[in-house]
Amino acid sequence: MKGNPVVRCICIVSLAALTCAASARDLDQDEARDLRLSGVILPLDQLMRAAMERYPGATLLEAELEEEDDVFVYEVELLTREGVVRELELDAHDGKILKDEVDD
Repeated sequence: MKGNPVVRCICIVSLAALTCAASARDLDQDEARDLRLSGVILPLDQLMRAAMERYPGATLLEAELEEEDDVFVYEVELLTREGVVRELELDAHDGKILKDEVDD
């Protein structure tokens, strides 16, 4: 492949980002309810225990259930007592914290 190496790099990075974005699917409330009732995922309040233990007194701002590579994940935003917004990813099956970072 000929051409400017910078342009090639930008194209490759852009394609990789699109591929990653395409692998996640947001689930609606009916799908979440069905998965919870069938025992595939735990109730959100039960999943939130580890996050709230890590950030006592935090306020839940947002929670979305997503399917990423056949794994159900809750993406959660918390506002800590210190005023910092944290973005966490929780495995919806067992509550394990998969990601914890400051939200930009």
